[in-house]
Amino acid sequence: MFRFALAVFLLAQALVAQCLPAFSADKVVLAANWLAEAEHGGFYQALAEGTYARYGLDVTILPGGPQKNNRLLLAAGKVDFYMGDNIIGQFSALAEHIPIVTVAALFQKDPLVLMSHPGAGFDRFEDLPKAKAFVGLATLTTLWPWMEKKWGFRRENAAPYSFNSAPFIADSRAIQQGYVTSEPFDIARNGGFTPNVFLLADHGFETYSTTIETRRDLLDKNPDLVRRFVEASILGWAHYLHGDNSKANAAIKAGNPDIDDAQIAFSIAQMKKFGIVESGDALTHGIGAMDMARIARHYAEMAEAGAAAKGLDLAGGFDLRFVNHGLGLDGK
Repeated sequence: MFRFALAVFLLAQALVAQCLPAFSADKVVLAANWLAEAEHGGFYQALAEGTYARYGLDVTILPGGPQKNNRLLLAAGKVDFYMGDNIIGQFSALAEHIPIVTVAALFQKDPLVLMSHPGAGFDRFEDLPKAKAFVGLATLTTLWPWMEKKWGFRRENAAPYSFNSAPFIADSRAIQQGYVTSEPFDIARNGGFTPNVFLLADHGFETYSTTIETRRDLLDKNPDLVRRFVEASILGWAHYLHGDNSKANAAIKAGNPDIDDAQIAFSIAQMKKFGIVESGDALTHGIGAMDMARIARHYAEMAEAGAAAKGLDLAGGFDLRFVNHGLGLDGK
C-alpha cells in the first residue's frame, strides 16, 4: 500500500513538473568596443563566475576590433548593450537623434594617455603640444579639438596611429596616444624603455569611460532587464579587481590569443594605481557611478571646443536610475 501511494505521489510530481514552464534566462548580447582584454575584465568576470546567470541573464559578449563598429549594431537593434568608449559618443548620438542611452560608467577615468620618450625634451605635459603626435582617427575627430583649445596642440603635428607603436619607438621627438593599461607595457617590452605617461583625465579630460549604453526602446519596455545587467556588471567589476579573476582571464585569453598573463597583470595593476574604476564618486556611490553635473561640465567644454554639438538636451541621453546605489564598494 505504501509503495502504491509513493508511486502515485511521484507520478503526480512528474505531471506537475511537465505543466510548469521551464525557467529561461533572458538572452542578452553585449557588444564590446575592442578585442577581449583586461579593460573588459569585469564583464568577463560576471559571465565566468555566474553573476549574470544569478541575475537571470544569458549573456554573450561580442568582441570588437580595429575593423568593427559594434556601436552600429546597438543602434540597429542587433545587440542589447554596447560598451561605450566615452560619453562623447553619447553626445554624438543625441545630436544625430539616435535613441541610445548611457546607463552606467564603469570607468570613472578615461584610460587615455599621451606618452613621450624620457629625456627628449617632452618630460612635462606642457611640452607635448610642440611634438609630432601619433593619434588615432577617433581621437583626432573628437578629443583633438578640445586638446587644441585647452592645451595648444596643433593639427599639423598630428600623424596617424594605427595601433602599432613602432613609429613612436623609433622617433624620440614624437609622442603617442595609448591606454595607461596597455601601450606603456608594450613599449617597455618592445622598445626597451619606460615612456613618460600623462593621463588626460589628470589634465582636465573629465569624460566617463567604458560605459554601458542601451537603446531607448529596451529601456522603456524592460527596465528590469537593464537594471539586472547593470548591477551584475558592477559586481563583476568589483570581483574582477578584488577577487579570483582566473576564469575571467582565461576567457579573455581564449578570445584574444595575442594577450598574455603579464599584459593582463599590468593592466589590472594600472587600473588600481590610477583609480580608473574606483575613484571619484565611485568611492561613495559605488562602481558605475555617474553625476549629471560632471556630465554637463564636460559637455560644455566639448561643445565650446567644437567637439560636440551645442544645445543638446543631456537628460535624454543619460539614465542614472541603475547606479549610485553603493553597489561594488570595497569589492563587495
